[in-house]
Amino acid sequence: MTPSATVRLALRRVATGILLPVRLTPKSSCDEIGGIEAFGGEAVLKARVRALPEDGGANEALAKLIAHWLKLPPSSVSVAQGGKSRMKHVLVEGDAATLAPLIEARLADLVC
Repeated sequence: MTPSATVRLALRRVATGILLPVRLTPKSSCDEIGGIEAFGGEAVLKARVRALPEDGGANEALAKLIAHWLKLPPSSVSVAQGGKSRMKHVLVEGDAATLAPLIEARLADLVC
């Protein structure tokens, strides 16, 4: 499963913002957003963090990484689903109409 320009991430709008599907790899050599890939029949954002998956450390690191990537305050990003799984849904809180173009622009930067 490799990243592909034809794989498109579906942003899910919710009452409090946008949910991003993310496949997280903890215990990595660096913290990074690695692109979009097909995983389990859906397009997901691929992320790696150095933190260990203990006591919520990797989830916390993921939230901080996505907040930094989107240039948003860390308090506006949290793991909403999948706390103990590699497959997560990350909530980016705020106005979905404002957040969607921001996220789309950052995703476009990932495509080579």
